[in-house]
Amino acid sequence: MHLEIYREYMQIKIVNKSHHPLPKYETQQSAGMDLRAYLPEGPITLKPMERGLVKTGLFMELPVGYEAQVRPRSGPALQKGI
Repeated sequence: MHLEIYREYMQIKIVNKSHHPLPKYETQQSAGMDLRAYLPEGPITLKPMERGLVKTGLFMELPVGYEAQVRPRSGPALQKGI
């Protein structure tokens, strides 16, 4: 059996209100992109087991049937409980 996989490209409208560059794939084998917090009011501190909204400053218009997901990085998540 021969399987060919193509990485398809689509245009996504993005408004970036942060001072950070847009996320991008760092290597060809990357499964995701690094996303940075946008904290114009300054750093936030969460207590253990507390939840909070962390803004990115990014606004996206995704095509119907698609979604964007934000996931914790495995290293900091394991080490610091993020």
